[in-house]
Amino acid sequence: MTCLPMTCLPMTCLPMKRYLACCSLILWFVSVTLPALALPPPEDQPEEVLRTEIILEARSPIDGKLITAAEYAELQAQIEARNAEIGYVPPQIRRLVGLLRLRKVLRTIFPFIR
Repeated sequence: MTCLPMTCLPMTCLPMKRYLACCSLILWFVSVTLPALALPPPEDQPEEVLRTEIILEARSPIDGKLITAAEYAELQAQIEARNAEIGYVPPQIRRLVGLLRLRKVLRTIFPFIR
């Protein structure tokens, strides 16, 4: 077996070929096994299966106790009704809050304005 004079010296030709063979073997091994590392464990349930399960019990957002689905829906309706009553802000106060926010932004941009 002969080496080309431009590519390598006669004494280093054989180790270089072994080195390239080892590198190509390592690259092939990594390219084959690396995609398998990205897979989830086999005992993990797919998301599609979890989405089709019907949830029959839930936890109360108030105290964390277990409640049925009907009680949970009723509790959510009560919370939304309470938030709708509390959440109303008169337009004058909304405008005032907006102006205060604008004033704060302008003060950060122009700190010399009083």
